[in-house]
Amino acid sequence: MKIQNYSKYGLIFLLFFTFINCEDLEYDETSFNTKETVFVEFARSKSFLSAIYAYLPSDFNSVDGAMRATASDEAEHVNDLSDVQKFNDGTWSAIQPLDDVWGNMYAGIRASNMFLVESAGQTFPELKYNDTYADQMAQYNNYPFEARFLRAFFYFELVKRYKNIPLITTVLTPEEAANVEQKSFTEIVDFIVSECDAIAPKLPLSYANFTGAKETGRATRGAALALKARMLLYAASPLHNPGNDVLLWQKAAQAAKAVIDLNTYSLASSYATVVNNTSLSPGPELILERREAASNGFERRNFPIGYEGGGTGTCPSQNLVDAYEMRINGLPITDPASRYNPASPYAGRDARLAQTILFNGAQWKGTAVESFFGGKNGLPLANATKTGYYLRKYVVESINLDPKVGAIGSREHTWTLFRYGEILLNYAEAVNEGYGGPEFSVPSTTTPPTAALTATQAVNLLRNRVTITRFPNGMSQDAFRTKLRNERRVELAFEDHRFWDIRRWKIGDQTKDIFAMNITRGTNNALTFAVKLLEVRPFSERMYLYPIPQSEIFKNAKLKQNEGW
Repeated sequence: MKIQNYSKYGLIFLLFFTFINCEDLEYDETSFNTKETVFVEFARSKSFLSAIYAYLPSDFNSVDGAMRATASDEAEHVNDLSDVQKFNDGTWSAIQPLDDVWGNMYAGIRASNMFLVESAGQTFPELKYNDTYADQMAQYNNYPFEARFLRAFFYFELVKRYKNIPLITTVLTPEEAANVEQKSFTEIVDFIVSECDAIAPKLPLSYANFTGAKETGRATRGAALALKARMLLYAASPLHNPGNDVLLWQKAAQAAKAVIDLNTYSLASSYATVVNNTSLSPGPELILERREAASNGFERRNFPIGYEGGGTGTCPSQNLVDAYEMRINGLPITDPASRYNPASPYAGRDARLAQTILFNGAQWKGTAVESFFGGKNGLPLANATKTGYYLRKYVVESINLDPKVGAIGSREHTWTLFRYGEILLNYAEAVNEGYGGPEFSVPSTTTPPTAALTATQAVNLLRNRVTITRFPNGMSQDAFRTKLRNERRVELAFEDHRFWDIRRWKIGDQTKDIFAMNITRGTNNALTFAVKLLEVRPFSERMYLYPIPQSEIFKNAKLKQNEGW
């Protein structure tokens, strides 16, 4: 099986960058390529499209070496000098934007538009007598639908940050680009949805048996429908739906159901397999991923201090740890009936806690983590965790960073862009909001009617996997909303959802206080656990959207800045 790796420093082709950044896109003096020679060759055209995939995002180190999660109540970053801290102290601005994807996403959009224009009508007559010609042309005829998916994805990345943005579907000259006007949020949503509707039937369900290509990490029908479902969920959420129009929620629920109804995806048997990069083979839950080239940078940044090569990086918050319920009864630890023991705070918790976070006493590389004060992984060591916790999710434990043990290791990494677990949560949320409660489902439109999951049933599929007490039937809409949001926080932790969920739900003012666990060891080796306030972060109304970079407004005076920036 071929795996597409989309490392910008490993697989982006010189011809691509030369073309995409020059004004007339006519000639590359370095490689002697012209657009006329690139797009008339099958291999070069495929390389051009593959390079566009490199613009797909990940959150391994999205903000100055830090995960975006450390700018939410999921975590704190160990490095006080990282730019991500500007999110947390409120010093980001249009002049000094953070997570600035504007130029990058529009470069990806420009590349997609160029591919769609220049690749149209190519037949590669020099290949006609090859045995593989029919397969190659079948692949090639699929490429425009992949390019349109990528373009729609890039627009989603832009619209969730900036709201009103230019919509460009042609290759513009610099003069034209400097005068383009913004479209409304609704217009961008409609474009993304219409593109997904158009391309989904054309894309294959899988590439496992597609013309011998057998590649992973490429756009599929499920990926297009998943993008539509996520976009509609964001559009229905309070940030963009202040009047709570239930029809928007119903559209989101129907879109998520369309992914479920493909009957292509299912939950993997093990949560750890899905989220900890334990397998490089796509399982039944994975819908779309970004494959990274072999490296150990994420491990160097996130192995706990005290382990050879470790730099700590992401420090999960006590806020997140507290979200994991008690396994035996499914109650939050704040409920007196939960059986939570503050003297043994990690015992009996939701199994996803241990699969996501390294807490004091957890096993890592054959030894127990000591995050208590004075422990081998705790303060006052430089770069020790600020919160009492280290990241486990996505960190590949088997990678060796100790030269005394053997060769320094590396591994390909997978960043999940869509998985079936998210689809179930999207569906459950949208059904509860759109149809009046968790015991409802999306009405069938087929004859005879087909049964659909209720919101409660969808969530309980996830709960069953980790053998935690199921959501009860008969919950009110409000009670289900509260519990569902917590379930989403736990299931999708560190998958780049919480940062955006805080914004689309408009709960920023509830996430300002960041807590840590202070662990001390007494003379008798007994541990004492005390929750402490680590940080109070500012959050104002304007922060629900990003500022448009001032540098872009200088280039195009027609762009209107977001309110408050």
